[in-house]
Amino acid sequence: MPPERIVTQELARQLTELSREINRQIGLLLTRKGEVAYVVVGDHRSIMIPDLTGYSSATTRFRGLRLIHTHLNGEGLSDDDLTDLALLRLDLVCALEVRPDGLPGPAHIAHLIPENPDGRFWLTLPPAPPAELRNDFTAFIQALEGEFAQKQKARKIDTTDRAILVRVETRGGESESYLDELKELARSAGVEVFDTIVQQRPERDPRFLLGKGKLSALVIRAMQIGANLLIFDHELTPAQVRAIADFTELKVIDRTQLILDIFAQRAHSREGKIQVELAQLKYLLPRLATKDRALSRLTGGIGARGPGETKLEINRRRVRDRIHQLEKEIRGIEKSRGQRRAKREKTAIPVISIVGYTNAGKSTLLNTLTASSVFTEDRLFATLDPKSSRLRFPQDTEAVITDTVGFIRDLPPDLFAAFRATLDELQEADFLLHVVDISNPQFENHIRAVEKILEELEIGRKPALLVFNKADRIADKSLLTDLCRRFGAIAISALDPDSLGPLVEKLEKLAGERRPGEDLPPL
Repeated sequence: MPPERIVTQELARQLTELSREINRQIGLLLTRKGEVAYVVVGDHRSIMIPDLTGYSSATTRFRGLRLIHTHLNGEGLSDDDLTDLALLRLDLVCALEVRPDGLPGPAHIAHLIPENPDGRFWLTLPPAPPAELRNDFTAFIQALEGEFAQKQKARKIDTTDRAILVRVETRGGESESYLDELKELARSAGVEVFDTIVQQRPERDPRFLLGKGKLSALVIRAMQIGANLLIFDHELTPAQVRAIADFTELKVIDRTQLILDIFAQRAHSREGKIQVELAQLKYLLPRLATKDRALSRLTGGIGARGPGETKLEINRRRVRDRIHQLEKEIRGIEKSRGQRRAKREKTAIPVISIVGYTNAGKSTLLNTLTASSVFTEDRLFATLDPKSSRLRFPQDTEAVITDTVGFIRDLPPDLFAAFRATLDELQEADFLLHVVDISNPQFENHIRAVEKILEELEIGRKPALLVFNKADRIADKSLLTDLCRRFGAIAISALDPDSLGPLVEKLEKLAGERRPGEDLPPL
């Protein structure tokens, strides 16, 4: 085929005559050089496209193949044609009508189009005889790809990961707030969010989570806007990750993996790095599969293979060995922590632990109270490594105040288990300072999420002082007063030292009631 032609009259006639003779659809997949890459013979109603893995599928480019195939019943483009066009990112699809005498009828053509206000994914051209299809296909496809690239460049995004966030809602309700939180998690991980998708379903699809039609539309949307990553606000099974990745040809991660990635970026201490690596490996172990090429770094190369072991078995064995080693190191950390706690218990200095939902302002409060310089940022999980400082009260008494890692709803079990050693420090606190971002519309849900985690740590009954932070962001002060009265909380702004007077007085009073070896009475 001449590269600049979509299809010639001669080729169209060969296809339609053969198709009528055998009473089956015939399809050709042509490269941009005009070479026939595949010949596909189907049945009377359809054809089955082969695996096209070897051909380009970058988000800014098409596959580099166009589909020319016959229709025996005089129909135009079918839903299957348009689905193949979108999911396989074909240059275009051309369906040739086969007349009763075997000669070619009109050609029906469709191609994908860039992001547009109408929300359309493809453009269908008016039917025309093959002899009249004289547009320069090479120039056309280059211009079309240029339009896609230009639309994507208009976003001025430099990050490698460009994501669409996905949530499946089975009972309605708070999907917007959940996606807002997922968006903040993505931002904390350095991911640029291009779009969000919510699907309401009676129940989640066991294989794809989304319905197949919605997932197909998601693939086209990703191509239009240049997204290369799907982040699901759910914990996906290994089978679901593989099925969705195979279907979409996009990178797929779930909420747990996103949180683990944030922790991996933020861990600076030796202890934090050990805990994060342990959590990542425990998450990874059941997801190891032979086709996960990214895991090849886990093998040691030449000399690392045991006799008779497959690569997958080597990967699993090496991960299990590493998990065992890290758990041993964690036990050593727990032992040294226990020794430090024993020394501290012999003194009369009370211990206050700051807890709260992530990004509630815990580290900022610690800095303001103790003139410390803990890293702070308006992002989720800005603080990962615990920090302790001395807090001196006006009456010349002291307390040790400890900042802990922020909590989040549905904390991943592997992460919870790995950070158990750190969270167990809360067991030794005399009382807890529960910091809440009162400016967040979901603050009540955040309070419940933190209390749930404290219950799981078996410290839900420990004395706790509720502190409503970021009170300066609440314009209605009477509402703030009512909320403080309702929850028994103290309102502060961690950035404003002048607002901390009532809190310091309360802390000093509680610290004065502490006696070595005795628990403080309930607040």
